[in-house]
Amino acid sequence: MRYNRQEAVEVLLKSFQAYYDITRFDEEQTPLAARCEFFEHSEKYVMSRRAQLWEANSEEFLYLFEVPHFTLEEYQRCEKLAYEDGTSRMNIGPGHMYTYITAIFICDSWEEDARRALKKSRYYKSFHFALHGWMEYHAAAVCVADGQLVTNRAGHCVVKTLKKVLK
Repeated sequence: MRYNRQEAVEVLLKSFQAYYDITRFDEEQTPLAARCEFFEHSEKYVMSRRAQLWEANSEEFLYLFEVPHFTLEEYQRCEKLAYEDGTSRMNIGPGHMYTYITAIFICDSWEEDARRALKKSRYYKSFHFALHGWMEYHAAAVCVADGQLVTNRAGHCVVKTLKKVLK
């Protein structure tokens, strides 16, 4: 990996633009560089749309944070921002399958306690005994200085994408 923070953010956003609706933010106000939103609607019907067999709505809210030095306080603040904003945007109801709230941190260096907190983070919630779907929180951090990557347990699916894009 031969990127600095800003280049890594730009490369990630360029690869995400085909799949996500991207909203960029001014970095002087917050470490949040961008919010990426993905929505998918699937359904199956027989003969006509009135005879619908099933319907599934999926959504993902990805928050890309650019942090020079990744500390525990910074992680907690950004995690709270991503979780609260993501849960406020969820559309729960019949037909909702899942919502993923993903926080990706791009940093130059990190503290060990921030890395440990990210690895231990876990948010999972099912709605109406999973009849109206579920929500899961994914988190990942990339240290561009040495190329190390860390995720929480649910965020292992993010590793494949990050490694492929930032190779």
